[in-house]
Amino acid sequence: MNALWFEYIHILRQEVVPALGCTEPIAVALASAQCRRILGVVPNRLTVWVSGNIYKNGMGVGVPGTGMVGLPVAAAIGAVAGDPDAGLQVLKTIEPAHMDIARALLHAVHVTVKDVDDPLYAEVLAESDDNSARVIICHEHTRVVLREHNGVCLYREAEDALPCGDLVPAMSPMTLHKLIDFAAHVPLADIAFMQDAVTLNTALSTEGQSGKYGMRIGATLYEQVQLGVLSDDLMTLAMRLSSAASDARMDGAMLPAMANSGSGNQGISATMPVVAAAMMVKASNEQLIRAITLSNIVAIYIKSHQNSLSALCAANTAAMGAGAAITWLLGGNEKCIEDCIHNMIGDVAGIICDGAKTSCSMKVSTAAAAAVKAALLANSHIRVSANEGIVAETADATIANLGNLSRIGMLETDRQIIRIMMDKQ
Repeated sequence: MNALWFEYIHILRQEVVPALGCTEPIAVALASAQCRRILGVVPNRLTVWVSGNIYKNGMGVGVPGTGMVGLPVAAAIGAVAGDPDAGLQVLKTIEPAHMDIARALLHAVHVTVKDVDDPLYAEVLAESDDNSARVIICHEHTRVVLREHNGVCLYREAEDALPCGDLVPAMSPMTLHKLIDFAAHVPLADIAFMQDAVTLNTALSTEGQSGKYGMRIGATLYEQVQLGVLSDDLMTLAMRLSSAASDARMDGAMLPAMANSGSGNQGISATMPVVAAAMMVKASNEQLIRAITLSNIVAIYIKSHQNSLSALCAANTAAMGAGAAITWLLGGNEKCIEDCIHNMIGDVAGIICDGAKTSCSMKVSTAAAAAVKAALLANSHIRVSANEGIVAETADATIANLGNLSRIGMLETDRQIIRIMMDKQ
């Protein structure tokens, strides 16, 4: 087997993983859970420092199993009942009885934004009587770089360790051409695990369609189909399946999403529009798995050009992978897939991320619709030309331009978004 394919499979296994709840508050919950293990008891005081981006993405999002929102809730429930070894599923073991203890702790939880370079940073100091524990997570949502007990270092990551989330060395041999070849020809048995993305995110979508969560985007779209206001064509189906999953996830449903690049919404955007297209064309299971693989690896490739958290809505960039896979499922060749990437970046590149919240399902539905639209245009041999905006001649160059816009050009936009949100508190 092609040596690069082993690397791509490893990246998929590393970046496409289950996550229960929005991953920024989950990182705080994980740090709190690890503090409790160090102390040996539930703390009676928690001080939390987070980067502006963690603050932005934790301010208004539901915490699974709690019926509440916000970073203080995540810190408290993580300290009370989080599983310190469960990674992004740290809250999978919480029960209703734990919430009474967590609510009592909330008055002693203090969250502050810390001026740090890393956009993904969470530090928790837990205190109980005369004992203290401190845990720092940064670079990635589950990467613990420091553990302390009563000021004594138990573990510290080496300073010269590769920064988490930095996939540049692994990504250096990646091009869209190589990824398309990989998804189309890698032995099916080696990517069969990608079926789990379909299973988990479809279950979350089904839960969201119950209409019990968030802004009810997915359920409302389905109601309009039933009323005859909308037809359940490919675009509507992609929108409602995707937004329903996001509705449930962002409002704290106790079901995991299969995340992509550290984000459940990115995983949903990379998966559910493809599921919709596969349903429409009656794709075989092999075609579905290969399409899901293409979507997720392209989404990872595009995200690798950006910061882990930024002012650019990553649900839309992840859906660019879905657009590529939809183009392929509808019979498009490699040129059409490239054109689809150009079309999506020409369409949704400017959508901002103003924090994780229930209304993210609206952006997820927009991303799904854009993926379908871009694919249909591409398969009709229509593309945004290289004379327009940040779109270049090749898809790889266009992806790099989007990365520069996000990583460099939108830094002040991100800071302004965070300022606006902090002023609301």
